[in-house]
Amino acid sequence: MVTVLVTRPQPGAVRTARRLAEMGHRPVELPLTRTTALPGPPASLDGPVDAVAVTSANALRHAPPALLARLAERPCFAVGERTAATAREHGFRSVTAANGDANSLADLISSNLRPGSTIAYLTGRIRLSDLEAQAAAAGLNLVAVETYDTQAIDYRPQDLAERLGTEPIDAVLLYSANAAERLLRLRWPESFGDWMSQATCLCMSQRVAERLPRGAVARILVAPEPSEPALLALLAEPSGGRDPAPFQPGPM
Repeated sequence: MVTVLVTRPQPGAVRTARRLAEMGHRPVELPLTRTTALPGPPASLDGPVDAVAVTSANALRHAPPALLARLAERPCFAVGERTAATAREHGFRSVTAANGDANSLADLISSNLRPGSTIAYLTGRIRLSDLEAQAAAAGLNLVAVETYDTQAIDYRPQDLAERLGTEPIDAVLLYSANAAERLLRLRWPESFGDWMSQATCLCMSQRVAERLPRGAVARILVAPEPSEPALLALLAEPSGGRDPAPFQPGPM
């Protein structure tokens, strides 16, 4: 059995923990960030909208119902299958999923829409600029509609001790660069010692892995594609995530 630290926000953390338990592992939920709806209505969309783009299910969960109702009849392009499923749950009738990253989403949108099309981009206040830059290069008018914010969760050393118990952490799941940075800033109880030097960090992408200093952990592995099944499959890597090894990025 491998003890796995799950750092993603709720409600995703509880779903991942359930999946890990089914795989025979011991999950420990430690969300490092939380998402909250932004106060007040999002920026207005002037003029007609040709389509919708979504890179996070949180953008849909925190969007005002009136906004979703207005956009539901438009084609929706989602970054991956889980976000696409959330879009359908929120009333979108025509939803197409990309392969889990901004590059594939940008390609999907540009292959389906003409230059000059206006796309409502449901997103968070804190985000990467990749999709917006690629849309602009393709001549698309991507209008960011911010619906949520991401806030750090701080834990006192005693909080961490209560949450993690006495079992050593074998592996850490990191879904974002923000989570990787937060992990390094936590104040761990003295009883934990330098536990990270014995653990494996499993990263959703190379961008996440680059936030971890070389030597900070025993081993760093990168999922071959930005999806949770690919991330969890790294738990089957030889050595069970405990034996120190050089930095080992997986194929991208």
